[in-house]
Amino acid sequence: MKHLSFSLIFSFFLVSLTVKAQNYNFGKVSAEELSEKFYPLDSSATASVLYRKLNIRYNYKQGSGFSVVTDIQERIKIYQKEGFDFATVSELLFMSGNGREVLSGLKAYTYNLQDGKIEESKLKSPETFKEEVSKYYEREKFTMPNVKVGSVLEYTYTIISPFYSSLDEIVLQYDIPIKKEEISVAIPEYFVFSPNFKGYLNVTPKESKKSGKITLNTKTQTDGSLREPSKTSYSTNDINYMINVSEFIMNDVPAMKEEPYINNINNYRSAVNYELQYVNFPEEPIKSYATTWEKVAKTIYDSPDFGSQINNTRYFKDELTTVLTNTSSEAEKMNLIFYYVQKHMNWNNYYSKYTDQGVKKAFKEKTGNVADINLMLVAMLKEAGLKAFPVLVSTKNNGIPIFPTLEGFNYVIASVEINNEIILLDATNKFSEPNLIPNRALNWFGRLIKEDGSSVSIPLDTKEQSVETNMIQVSLKANGVLEGVMRTNYTHYNAYNFRNANNEIKEDSYLEKIENKYNGMEISNYSIDHKNDLGTAITEKFDFRLESQADVTGDKIYISPTLFKSEKENPFKLEERKYPVDFGYSWREKLIVNLTIPEGFKIESMPQAVAYSMPNNLGSFKYNITSIDKEIKIMVNIEINTSIITTQDYSYLREFYRHIVEKETEKVVLSKT
Repeated sequence: MKHLSFSLIFSFFLVSLTVKAQNYNFGKVSAEELSEKFYPLDSSATASVLYRKLNIRYNYKQGSGFSVVTDIQERIKIYQKEGFDFATVSELLFMSGNGREVLSGLKAYTYNLQDGKIEESKLKSPETFKEEVSKYYEREKFTMPNVKVGSVLEYTYTIISPFYSSLDEIVLQYDIPIKKEEISVAIPEYFVFSPNFKGYLNVTPKESKKSGKITLNTKTQTDGSLREPSKTSYSTNDINYMINVSEFIMNDVPAMKEEPYINNINNYRSAVNYELQYVNFPEEPIKSYATTWEKVAKTIYDSPDFGSQINNTRYFKDELTTVLTNTSSEAEKMNLIFYYVQKHMNWNNYYSKYTDQGVKKAFKEKTGNVADINLMLVAMLKEAGLKAFPVLVSTKNNGIPIFPTLEGFNYVIASVEINNEIILLDATNKFSEPNLIPNRALNWFGRLIKEDGSSVSIPLDTKEQSVETNMIQVSLKANGVLEGVMRTNYTHYNAYNFRNANNEIKEDSYLEKIENKYNGMEISNYSIDHKNDLGTAITEKFDFRLESQADVTGDKIYISPTLFKSEKENPFKLEERKYPVDFGYSWREKLIVNLTIPEGFKIESMPQAVAYSMPNNLGSFKYNITSIDKEIKIMVNIEINTSIITTQDYSYLREFYRHIVEKETEKVVLSKT
């Protein structure tokens, strides 16, 4: 065996020492980092965070009190062009009343390796910009300069917030891997927060304490007299207090991987939320914050931008009287009021549980945010004598509020109780219906709240199944061409989704989309019924011609009897899944095909009929096929009976789709007579 030379051993030692002693000080980017071609633990990563530092602390300023200061430093490596998205950085800054969060101290550089030398490109001030998101938020963004494959990006900035009672969610996991991150949260003893963890990473912060000090300067002036002028004296008073420190030091944090049918990947992203329990300043009574759902509900309802808006009714009384003329049943009143508000109001695309301009002004201008419209709807329903209440919701892009929280809800809808049944209403979308709220709000559970602070969790999914039925009458030609008629019915959410996706586009554009979807299908004689009739199924019908749908080999023809509607690939490829499968709602797909075979051919073989069900009535698959003379009839029924498939049941779903793909890709074999 050959022995390594001392010089080679020493060079290995130096490389190891360099890796271990990586310099993460701002601006100290190394040639080794710039030379790295891929992330060692995940070669598919388009980029990675080489280093991330987050320092959250409180600062006291005499005259204005405490503020929250967040120092941010990140160093990002770009491996592929697809990673260029991470060269744009944005921060959402909150503002309320006279207070607003401010981003300051921005320094940003892009580093590239050119002919063995490190070149840096500095971000200039004009390359940053702000945009208003809503009444309460603005976004500040910047895009790093001179970004290339191989670049290292580094930036640092500070966010100062006067809202000391609220800490933003601290994300611990990105869509790209993180090589090293160091996060510190230092909170004075006066503020008692409860940390709530989510996600699948094993996170254990290191807890410690350190001392803090506030120095108060006092100016004292004595009254003057004829004999002795007034005097001014200055004194200082130090207040010592303890600071509770939590440190998160994490290495090789894996990227969040998108999987099919996830309502919002952020619901499962590892993060920590600090929810304020109470504030206890010296010589002051304890001020308690939301610790129970009842306190959350009461606090929100008592806001002038929430409960007071529901009680404001004078502005619509005349219109309501006209709307309810000659109506008596509760269901009819609910429908008339809902469709009136839906038609009268226009959503401005802003989410909020609080009104922006107030219901009265919104009603007059016929536009408003989510709360303007849906709290107005609640007010009208209550004024009509119905048992109506607001329901707080967290949209899919906002996550799931697992713990009692004031900040976890960003949306509100209406509810009506009729015959002991809760009916959910959202008038922000022109195609929604009672018990059919927009997909953005279909996020597990909402919280129905009342004036007295009581509240109850209610499911947001609907019990009604959404059905798509496809009926195809088709003839197969000897050359593999299909010619036929297709008729499709859409109900409930399928109809809602169709209207939202297609009602505003021209028919030619829609037909082109369908033709591309089915690989060059030629469509003619298109018609559609009930496109704008809410509450009614949509029916569309067209003639079609489609080439190359069968394999013609010698004297035989091979064709899948489910044609272009076949499920050809299992969408659930992972053996294990970390996140639930969210279909949004229960659904059923029906396919009926009457296939006429070409003259001069006979049926040599056909797939066998099967029926397969998942345990616990999660879903079922039925495939039936028969033939009479020259016609083959296929009936396929796929049902998913729940909106959510848990991780425990994922293996059943994966196997379920394996059966579907296996059966729907089987061929009918035709041979010449």
